[in-house]
Amino acid sequence: MPTAGAATGPCTPAASTPPAARRATLTEASAAVRLRLQGIRKVYPGVVANDDIDLSVSAGEIHAVLGENGAGKSTLMKMIYGVSRPSAGEIHWEGRRVDIASPAQARALGIGMVFQHFSLFETLTVTENVALALPDKPALDELASRIEAVSARYGLPVDPRRHVHALSVGERQRVEIIRCLLQDPKLLIMDEPTSVLTPPAVRKLFDTLRQLAAEGCSILYISHKLDEIQALCHTATVLRGGRVSGHCRPAEETPQSMARLMIGGELPVCEHSPADGRGELRLRLAGLSHASADPFGTDLRDIHLDVHAGEIVGIAGVSGNGQQELLQAISGEETIAEKFPVQICGVEAGRLNAARRRRLGLCFVPEERLGRGAVPSMSLADNAVLTAARNAALVRGGFLAYTRARRFASECIERFNVRCGGPQAVARSLSGGNLQKFIIGREILQTPRLLVCAQPTWGVDVGAAAFIRQAIIDLRNRGCAVLVISEELDELFEICDRIAVLAKGRLSPVRPIGETSIEDIGVWMSGMWPGAEGSGGEDDRAAA
Repeated sequence: MPTAGAATGPCTPAASTPPAARRATLTEASAAVRLRLQGIRKVYPGVVANDDIDLSVSAGEIHAVLGENGAGKSTLMKMIYGVSRPSAGEIHWEGRRVDIASPAQARALGIGMVFQHFSLFETLTVTENVALALPDKPALDELASRIEAVSARYGLPVDPRRHVHALSVGERQRVEIIRCLLQDPKLLIMDEPTSVLTPPAVRKLFDTLRQLAAEGCSILYISHKLDEIQALCHTATVLRGGRVSGHCRPAEETPQSMARLMIGGELPVCEHSPADGRGELRLRLAGLSHASADPFGTDLRDIHLDVHAGEIVGIAGVSGNGQQELLQAISGEETIAEKFPVQICGVEAGRLNAARRRRLGLCFVPEERLGRGAVPSMSLADNAVLTAARNAALVRGGFLAYTRARRFASECIERFNVRCGGPQAVARSLSGGNLQKFIIGREILQTPRLLVCAQPTWGVDVGAAAFIRQAIIDLRNRGCAVLVISEELDELFEICDRIAVLAKGRLSPVRPIGETSIEDIGVWMSGMWPGAEGSGGEDDRAAA
């Protein structure tokens, strides 16, 4: 089994081969090679993001790019798509050298990209956002029909009339994918395309990608889900620290061997002991019903749930089934008419705003990192102040305590292994996984009594995901009550003590992890649990 720096069988470490020799083996003359990168280097002030990258992708090839958060994967993809330009090196497209100066030029060549951080205008509809990426000026009604057809064909449900600001993260991901598919690309770049898709949607997407590859489309695929890489991709290039560290054929590897090639060591494993009994009640949803402010949203209907100190309760479900509305109702982003349906640490909090709920001991990790979890243009120290001002005493006498804020941000960076330029680094300069670690760390360091997390490991690498999950488990062990809303069933079964499903605005019975299975929860995600409307079973809703 291959390890970093040594290889057996199909896995070849790049470090043992001189760069000139590697480049000499590339076959530029081959008409099948659609994209070739030679000696690509990208330097930002104080940071070398990519260094001497060689990579080639043939027509009909699904090529994975693997690496930890911050390894340089997204930076490399953005250079191919024209978002940024290389500091050195060459890009060859279909046998000729090109200088891709903009995404419009990339699209004209036939290159499409699905971004990890969505490039959508929130105040526009789905149809209007898709129209902006198309070279002609299609009639919006006709385009909406095309979106619906592609949506149905590829199993990516989305309403073309909805405004993007009203969509969940999962629904926005579908918009990005559909927009690319409508461009009929020769090369499709996908950066974490399945991070918030359900298993059936992932399988449908994979069928689509295999069909596109069979028709000659080249695909560059970035994902931290190594089992997906193994199932889908023909070849893989591994990056570590901005350089190529190896190559492999995923079908001939295991997720564990690919992880070792990525991180240079063994994959960390979470230690999750059974919950040490239930502590005091920290969150109670007592018949929560609430109409969505979005006309296309999902109304919450008679939700009952208790979360106690010292336990992690998970809520699974397909994106767009009321998760966004539930998070808003719990966090205080949206207050409700009556105070009693949301009770936090013994206080009826339904009418309290977000700041007053935080004073009760609630901390919150939203599903969207940039924009809701952090302000992109602000430093990490300033972003720390946004939620930790009171709990970490970052404001005194009405004035910001900048030294304390920098110290708090530095502690978060150190304890949660956030790779960045320090507390003054702006949020948007971090990779997705490192920003996620900072946001999680910022909330955990406030010693919450109740932590609510949405998609806690969305788009982070296997090592960072294990770190975040262990941090949540450790917080539970210290007596915090934790509610996790995620579409990652494997994640929920790894860290949770009890689990339920949200579907069509209703909450299923809550079950101990040991008394259910991923298969059962997968069925429940369609809304078919005992007692659910239309299930045909008797009402056995368990008391939370």
